[in-house]
Amino acid sequence: MFIYILSRIGQAVPVILTVTFIAFAMFAYVGDPVTIMLGQDYTEEQRQALIEALGLDQPFFVQYARFVANAVRGEFGLSYRLGRPVLSLIAERLPATLELSLVAAALALLVGVPMGVFTGLYRESWLSRAFLVFSLVGVSLPTFLIGILLILVFAVILGWLPSFGRGEVVVFGWWSTGLLTASGLKALILPSITLGLFQMTLIMRLVRAEMLEVLRTDYIKFARARGLSNRAVHFGHALKNTLVPVITITGLQLGAIVAFAIVTETVFQWPGMGLLFIQSVGYADIPVMSAYLMLIALMFVSINLIVDLLYYAVDPRLRVDRGRLGRTGV
Repeated sequence: MFIYILSRIGQAVPVILTVTFIAFAMFAYVGDPVTIMLGQDYTEEQRQALIEALGLDQPFFVQYARFVANAVRGEFGLSYRLGRPVLSLIAERLPATLELSLVAAALALLVGVPMGVFTGLYRESWLSRAFLVFSLVGVSLPTFLIGILLILVFAVILGWLPSFGRGEVVVFGWWSTGLLTASGLKALILPSITLGLFQMTLIMRLVRAEMLEVLRTDYIKFARARGLSNRAVHFGHALKNTLVPVITITGLQLGAIVAFAIVTETVFQWPGMGLLFIQSVGYADIPVMSAYLMLIALMFVSINLIVDLLYYAVDPRLRVDRGRLGRTGV
């Protein structure tokens, strides 16, 4: 297992380097950060001095190599827009994004899986059909439109929930959370529903399809012939064998939730990394944008590794197959 983890980490390094190279190459030719930083009134000497201070007079590959070397040490340079270390900016925004993403992912799992099981077991009921219609709405509507509709109904018309911001937060060192305050919890409801709705409906439809497939297999028929109760058949045999594809999709969607929280954070003005990225685009803040995409790539790689390891905990056939391969020397 240890060798397997090392091999996956070795495969992840080229992926991260490729992502950072593409991101750095794209952002290096977007806008003119020097003009934005200097404003309208500046001399050519001031412009040239700032270019040299930022290292923008160096060849592209020299700039990229310096960026990667600094990133390995945990240094991403200074933000062109704010003049602060990028790492400190990300550390400030990371708790908000992770909190929103984890709550959205938990909502998608805790609601999507039971809905999928129900629609798979009772596919002819009116409630099951209602869930399917709801899932079509969740899959079809874009995220920003869902957010705007929720704001219109629950913030503007009903006035129950706030329409923007994170509410009051509690700070523990460099970490901040709104889960411990009433205003923080209220502010989290609308953006978490907006961000997790697509994933919830996707998981529901996936679980339903897998349940329908598994319930037609021979070993389910044998389990019924042995006299097992419906509860044991449905949850002890059928549901367990649907978890491998569900884990795959859930892992990928968790990474997508973090990566695509940009839209939700922009709609609700949620002070996370996605909003920081959007604000940096307008100022051609290359260090912030590159560091953000590098962090997202690292998250995707880490989540994929965790998903692969979870396969072994869920599906014993994978452990048996790997053991056979090890004994035969393949």
